[in-house]
Amino acid sequence: MTDPEFMDRAEALLASIEGACDRINDESDADIDNQRVGGMVTLTFTNGSQIIVNLQKPLHEIWMAAKAGGFHYKFDGAQWSDTKGQGEFFANLTRYASEQASRPLEFAA
Repeated sequence: MTDPEFMDRAEALLASIEGACDRINDESDADIDNQRVGGMVTLTFTNGSQIIVNLQKPLHEIWMAAKAGGFHYKFDGAQWSDTKGQGEFFANLTRYASEQASRPLEFAA
């Protein structure tokens, strides 16, 4: 993957996260604060816990830090997959965000 291809896909992922937070906040009282600074999105939940998603441009990876741990994702041609075989990015974000928010949430590409 070229650098411009990575940036296009990675920017689309970050925009999907922001859009999902807006939708969740509009449809529920989850009140997820999402802030984007450059290639990083920070989700802050009402209990003060956070999930941080940031771009690792030189590696062509997306990194996610959650209470469950730190995770690295590479685009495999179809989706962003965990580099250690632990699943797809949006499925994992849904799980970790739901755990941290103590309510079911849904994130998708």
